[in-house]
Amino acid sequence: MAEHGATAAHPKDYHAAKMGMWLFLFTEILLFGGLFLLYASYRHRFPEAFHAGGQTLDVFLGALNTIVLITSSLTVAMSITALRRGELTRCLWLLGFTIACAGGFMVNKTIEWSAKFHHGLIPGSEHMLGLPQGQSVFYGLYYAMTGLHGVHVVIGATVLAWVMLLIRQGKVTAQDYVVLENAGLYWHIVDLVWIYLFPLFYLIS
Repeated sequence: MAEHGATAAHPKDYHAAKMGMWLFLFTEILLFGGLFLLYASYRHRFPEAFHAGGQTLDVFLGALNTIVLITSSLTVAMSITALRRGELTRCLWLLGFTIACAGGFMVNKTIEWSAKFHHGLIPGSEHMLGLPQGQSVFYGLYYAMTGLHGVHVVIGATVLAWVMLLIRQGKVTAQDYVVLENAGLYWHIVDLVWIYLFPLFYLIS
């Protein structure tokens, strides 16, 4: 009923917002899709070096981050359902938990990157440049792709925090929830990208 109310009241705005979001997400898929193709090309060229590089990554932290993001995807979906039912407090708590998950993800990623920096694996450093070509390419892609994903995590968390503010102000409601729905779609894409990044870098065989 809530969805029908929203689409009946603002049919053009609702569908335009949804279409605009899907077009934007398509550009994000193209961006990461291109990076995945680049990864596949270099992995085919340097299979042993990529395997050796993958062995140096912390699988536990990678798996923990995967669990954190999957959980956050669930809570953001639950927040949309809560809003549509008019359960504003529950919706805000769920969004707050999702943002906390994003923070936990970034803390884990900072710990992992710090450990790599401690061992001299700093992008552009002499140590990195002195590695065999395949391994330097692996770490270059690792930093570029996980770093870009991290930026998207921060952006997604910021957008969700903004939506929380709009909900508190009564600008996003059970009858007009497309902003939260679009924010949730973006967050699901961020999670989906990580689900691909984790096995590509951490579980290379």
